Amino acid sequence: MDLYIYYRVPVGNSAQLERQAAALQTRLSQQLKVATELKRRPQDKDGMHTWMEVYLDVPDGFEAALQEAVADTGLDALIDGARHIEHFLDFSPCA
Repeated sequence: MDLYIYYRVPVGNSAQLERQAAALQTRLSQQLKVATELKRRPQDKDGMHTWMEVYLDVPDGFEAALQEAVADTGLDALIDGARHIEHFLDFSPCA
């Protein structure tokens, strides 16, 4: 299963958010051997950027480790509102 997590960040927090989110993803990648991506929409809207963290092929228990890492990095203090988590499974159509 893959996780896609998106949230809004005030433009003024974006540089710090990028550093902290990258550190968060490095930690999780090293500890749990997951591939990660960090994305941001190119435009801002109402002084906010939309960011997305991507975690591919996560193991069982990953979300608990993610929540702990988010708390440890203080990432939530830079975000406006909630972190929205979406779960996706790989889909292979039958031929």
